[in-house]
Amino acid sequence: MSDSLQASHAASANAADVRSENVERILDTAERLFRHYGYTKTNVADIAKELGMSPANIYRFFASKAEIHQALARRMLAASYDLAVISIQGAKTAADGLRAYALGQHRMTLETMLHENKVHEMVVIAIAQQWQVIEEHIERVRVLVADRIEQGIKAGEFRQQDADVASDCFMQATVALCHPQIIADCLSEGRRATPEDLVEFALRALR
Repeated sequence: MSDSLQASHAASANAADVRSENVERILDTAERLFRHYGYTKTNVADIAKELGMSPANIYRFFASKAEIHQALARRMLAASYDLAVISIQGAKTAADGLRAYALGQHRMTLETMLHENKVHEMVVIAIAQQWQVIEEHIERVRVLVADRIEQGIKAGEFRQQDADVASDCFMQATVALCHPQIIADCLSEGRRATPEDLVEFALRALR
């Protein structure tokens, strides 16, 4: 490779690194302001001011506040997915993996979305917009759950059944543990069934 070509590749890599760093700075600042003031009360000018730059500079990386919100949602869901992978794949049995996944998602939702009202606001808006990033996340988790159920079937832990259908059913049966709005409604209504009760009910259906 010629020196000029090497220099061009190095310059491109450096530009990509700088862009990635700026994107992360914007997202970190936006998340901090959204958490403190709320999504609806924070605008792009506020984010730019906090970063010591002009709004025009923000728009070089994100077309709108909604796009920043989507990027933050993607980052939050990536953390949720990583937790799901560790929970589902890290357990010795399929049932233990599914149990750890469902209860872990419930704890994460309570800690990061409901206990902070401003974050809850962000999540509710994201769900209302029906963003593709949320649908993609749900599908990735569904595949994880289906794979673990298939392993449980092969091991004789679960009865013979369609793992994909079972995955859909398990996730729908436990959606009340990870959907922020449903959790909030259940807490306010004082439901008697515990998260553990719900998970065990869903696991019995697989057996």
